[in-house]
Amino acid sequence: MQAIMETIFDFIYLPTVIILGILMIKNAKGQKQFLLYGIMAVTLGFGDAFHLIPRSTALLTTGLENHVVSLGIGKWITSVTMTLFYVLLYHVWRERYGITEKKNITAAVYILSVLRIVLCFMPQNAWTSPVSPLSWAIYRNIPFTILGLLIIVLFYKSAKENNDKAFGLLWLTIVLSFGFYIPVVLFSDTFPLTGILMIPKTCAYVWTVVIGFQAMRKNDTGTAR
Repeated sequence: MQAIMETIFDFIYLPTVIILGILMIKNAKGQKQFLLYGIMAVTLGFGDAFHLIPRSTALLTTGLENHVVSLGIGKWITSVTMTLFYVLLYHVWRERYGITEKKNITAAVYILSVLRIVLCFMPQNAWTSPVSPLSWAIYRNIPFTILGLLIIVLFYKSAKENNDKAFGLLWLTIVLSFGFYIPVVLFSDTFPLTGILMIPKTCAYVWTVVIGFQAMRKNDTGTAR
């Protein structure tokens, strides 16, 4: 039952975010924030596909324990692409609210992103091992979580200051995604059922993409110049 339900969910989720992303890229009409948003959605979908497709294959065939290498490589790729997702989202924030300065924030975003990616490349992660160390899962997610918190604060403050109803709850989608993701990182090895939280986490990301797509359809550009 788990295999069937997860597979159905994944094969609805992946095409949904990728198609929405492609539509945004196609219909951005020179509006950079929506072009970036579309690229961000496509990056999310294709990045997650590297992990979710091998996972579905494993669940439907010989089990997760017999697909450790493909699952590990997929998880590694997804970890990198999710970092790029937040870098792109940061630039959406700059475009939407007409931010031209704040170089210190840009530096922080890129430092945290590079640190996260470098940590993901470290061999101590043991991506393709059946037993990956929890310590390195925590290390690589520290800069990622700080990056997420920074993006949350930026969108919350800017949406409130500019009375941006279209993006008014975007900060909440990120809060929810991390709220569901962190327990999986910390407890999934000890309590495997915790892994089910990845489904609402993914739903939060779909909500993030839908917010941008709906804003594009309504031609709601916020305060971008």
